[in-house]
Amino acid sequence: MECGDFSTFYTLMGQLPKVKWFRSDLYNWEGFWYLGHHLPGAMAAKSNFQAKDDDVFLTSSVKTGTTWLKAIIPTIMNPKGRKDDDSDDPLLKHHPNELMPSLELGFYKVNPNPDLSHMPSPRLFRTHIPYTSLPESVKTSACKIVYITRDPKDTFVSSWHFVNALIGDRGIDPWPFKDAYESFCNGVHAAGPFHDHVLGYWRESIKRPEKIYFMRYEDMKKDPKGEVKKLACFLGRPFEKEEEVEKVLWRGSLDRLKNLEVNQHGIDPWLGIENKHYFRRGIVGDWKNHFTDEMKKKLNQITAVKFEGSGLDFGY
Repeated sequence: MECGDFSTFYTLMGQLPKVKWFRSDLYNWEGFWYLGHHLPGAMAAKSNFQAKDDDVFLTSSVKTGTTWLKAIIPTIMNPKGRKDDDSDDPLLKHHPNELMPSLELGFYKVNPNPDLSHMPSPRLFRTHIPYTSLPESVKTSACKIVYITRDPKDTFVSSWHFVNALIGDRGIDPWPFKDAYESFCNGVHAAGPFHDHVLGYWRESIKRPEKIYFMRYEDMKKDPKGEVKKLACFLGRPFEKEEEVEKVLWRGSLDRLKNLEVNQHGIDPWLGIENKHYFRRGIVGDWKNHFTDEMKKKLNQITAVKFEGSGLDFGY
């Protein structure tokens, strides 16, 4: 069903299960939780978006390493991205969010049926929408999907820091760690439940590896060259020289990105979030600085039960 305004979606929202998530309302749509100002865009995208065969989508739950890939994928796809001349690098003037705009947090947040004809091919998008709720054309066309995930313990810690950074800007006291942790373990959080989100894309990637490329943040950190080479091949942009790989990794590196002027002082035009909040530590294992042994054991056990028989793990 195509919809030209948001009224249908707001009506549907009023009929959905709703819970409090710290100071915000979460709505459960098709088995997943959404913030109220994100959900109409997701609904509109599912109803109205039409994929093209050469589109590329970066998909994920929240805070799983997407900012890194939002820089790397456009650099791989850009013919100039692996050249020595840095003066023409889009990352110098654009936050990675601008290079891979969001469906539900961008275009379809402000217009339920936006005109995307201005976007050059191949179009690059990102989304936190779970696989089951993607627009049908994304599933059935020849477009490519890259999914990035991360150890849920680090995902939670990164999400907690991100939320507290945002509310801190508004003078609100931090969200107590234990309360946020329990909510995450119960699957009640933005784009949650985390494990269901991951499994949806994981299972589909096994069925259609030519369609969905499934990545782990930990693998990227351990072997960035090897992982970026495989990613480039999946996207149909294989590297010809080792120097090209190094150039792409340097341009998309966290140390470089966080020190660029645009990322230190700019603001996301869609969400009003300061660009600097998208860059923190970017390390593996930061959960060790926050979790008790009991917290570690509980979330590991939830993950083991959820992923049992799937062939997916994070190598605890």
